[in-house]
Amino acid sequence: MQAENTVGGALAEFTRRIAVELVAEAPELPSFPEVAVRVRKALSDDNVSVDSVVRIISAEPSLAVRLLQLSNSVALNPSGQRVSTLRTAVSRIGFSMARSLTMAFAMSQMRRAEAWRGLEAQFGEIWSFSARLASTSYVLARRCGRADADEAMLAAMLHSVGKLFVLTRLGKYPLLLADVAMHREVEAAWHSRAARALLSRWDLSKELLEATCGFEQPSETGSPTLGDVLCAARQLMDLHEADELTRTAVLSGPLFGRLGFDVAAASELLEASTAEVDSLRAALSD
Repeated sequence: MQAENTVGGALAEFTRRIAVELVAEAPELPSFPEVAVRVRKALSDDNVSVDSVVRIISAEPSLAVRLLQLSNSVALNPSGQRVSTLRTAVSRIGFSMARSLTMAFAMSQMRRAEAWRGLEAQFGEIWSFSARLASTSYVLARRCGRADADEAMLAAMLHSVGKLFVLTRLGKYPLLLADVAMHREVEAAWHSRAARALLSRWDLSKELLEATCGFEQPSETGSPTLGDVLCAARQLMDLHEADELTRTAVLSGPLFGRLGFDVAAASELLEASTAEVDSLRAALSD
């Protein structure tokens, strides 16, 4: 029996291959839409114009529609004054938010690639998690009075790049993919390393890269970081009602204290931000 025909053998072969691939000079996320690459490259230029970004986005009508939806969401358009042109939408939400939405769009499109037929459910699960984390992180950052709420959204979306990379590799190992516990274990072991290997070439700031790849380990002292915001958002994601806060230990650690949140503040956040989070998730959804 070939080693690859056993779970242990398949795991050993998967581990060997992904380790080699991630230390290669330029690991790639396969089937990543070209429009996302073009937008990312354009926005890495500090002198890029709104018109240049609009031209790139206009080449992909589905992305343009999604961006208009986001600019008219409750979270970004509390006045209710709707915009109908892409240029106005980009101007309203800013380049960082446009980049976030483009990454969200690109990840949602990956599951349609012919190469990943049969993995739609797994792609959908990753996508749903990304949209929830991104919207919650954005609203939480704003409620904390931070100026980098759009960066929080981007970091949350990019976090799943590593998970997508691992999934595309696991698709070649049906034995590992079929074992849910093994799938989770492999993803946990490799997704942060995969994300760092891929995103280190994407001209991200150090803080954004660290938040994206390491937010599951919050800092313990000092001013709250962008990663701390994502970590707190992740802990709040599973709380659907404000009264759940009194039945959980989620606020007992130092993280929420440094962010300035107690049970009362967190309850207010959950209640007041429901419409904002829902509108952002709807705009980000596929």
